[in-house]
Amino acid sequence: MISSPLQTVSPATSQHPAAPARSSLHLLLLATLTLCGLAATGCSGAASTAAITTPPVTTPAAQIATPALTTTPALNGAVIVSLTDITPNAIIYYTLDGSTPTSTATQYIAPFLVAASVSVKAIGHLSGDTDSAIASQSVSTSIASGTLVWADEFTNTTSANAQPDPTVWGYDTGGGGWGNAELENYCAWGSSTAPCTTTSPSAYVGTDNALHIVAQQPSPGVYTSARLKTQGLFSFQYGRLEFRAQMPEAQGFWPAAWMLGNNITTVNWPACGEMDVMERVNAATTPDFNEGSIHGPGFTGVSLGTRYSFPTGVTAATWHTYGVIWKPGSVSYYIDDPTNIYVTYTPANLPAGATWPFDAGQSNFIILNLAIGGNYPGAPTPSTLFPSEMIVDYVRLYTY
Repeated sequence: MISSPLQTVSPATSQHPAAPARSSLHLLLLATLTLCGLAATGCSGAASTAAITTPPVTTPAAQIATPALTTTPALNGAVIVSLTDITPNAIIYYTLDGSTPTSTATQYIAPFLVAASVSVKAIGHLSGDTDSAIASQSVSTSIASGTLVWADEFTNTTSANAQPDPTVWGYDTGGGGWGNAELENYCAWGSSTAPCTTTSPSAYVGTDNALHIVAQQPSPGVYTSARLKTQGLFSFQYGRLEFRAQMPEAQGFWPAAWMLGNNITTVNWPACGEMDVMERVNAATTPDFNEGSIHGPGFTGVSLGTRYSFPTGVTAATWHTYGVIWKPGSVSYYIDDPTNIYVTYTPANLPAGATWPFDAGQSNFIILNLAIGGNYPGAPTPSTLFPSEMIVDYVRLYTY
């Protein structure tokens, strides 16, 4: 029904006689009585103290935006999966088996490699809001065991020392001992914050197409070096990872190539798990050695570490390939040949009460560093040569 507009009636045609005029005082009293009649407590000449209850306003929960899922090619059919969400502070959870993700699924931290057929599903989550719709994408690929699926060959096509690929490598920087009483200050590429300097970088890709991590002593008792990491940029779960490298061997040097779980940002260390693929300290020994170890909740230190002895006359100062084969339920280490496995760890090796962290769903990121001093190697001596270098020819990842 449409309401008719109001009609104006003039006094001459009004159907009712005009009401007598009222005084201003009369109108004021009428208004006061009307207001008092509306008040729950009446009028007593004093201001009313009765509270007026306002019904609570219920704000409906907002729905989180659906994550954006993108893939970029790696090598030989493998892809790198990235997830983003435009909702501020939203957390992304994902699954790879096609199941519906919830806030108990694996949390997305960084781009990760996929080298098998999977069904990726992801949601955005924020406490107090409604979870997003599910983003999904199937990755269909058939890659044979032993296939190269990702690599950094440290290629440099310029005539000068170059920055390590910034889409792959970030840096830990600064000093403070790093929990091991180490003596170095770690410097990022391009840092000019003392004692770092751009004229003598601590990490660079040389014209020899190799990564150089340089231990330096710019002044007495002051040391610089570098610690590169793929954290937040690249990660993977399971595979055979290799580093071809040569190590500096002198008192106080502690080179390493290792991995940590992406979830270190949520569960901290050692719950994230740690795999040490290449690690040694100090001058060459007879026989010379490398140590392969794992760390996790309930097993830190050297309880699960194995020393590999090089053949007589061979040292870590020459080129070697250091590898890890990470499979569900096992971590194996080898030197120079994937068939030359010198130790395999499984959950059965853990001490009582310890937890195996390497199959919890998270991918791992890679770290390359050259520490100076610390609880393990001790301090450099006057015979320690500076500058000295840890040189990495490549980092390669294969399917296992």
